Amino acid sequence: MTDEPPTCSSKGCRAAAAWELRWNNPRLHEPERRKVWLACDEHKESLGDFLAARSFLREVVPLTPPA
Repeated sequence: MTDEPPTCSSKGCRAAAAWELRWNNPRLHEPERRKVWLACDEHKESLGDFLAARSFLREVVPLTPPA
């Protein structure tokens, strides 16, 4: 287990994540399955646009800190 805060999934970005982009590929995943990319404020839109262009994006929610 690490004490490092979650970081953005954008290539090369090491900023703290603030958002969960929940997605699935309907050709590979069951409809209820969700994969998660994390995003900082700066990359939330570009990562979301990438997933939405492929019809993979299901929802974007604020990152909830672990309990």
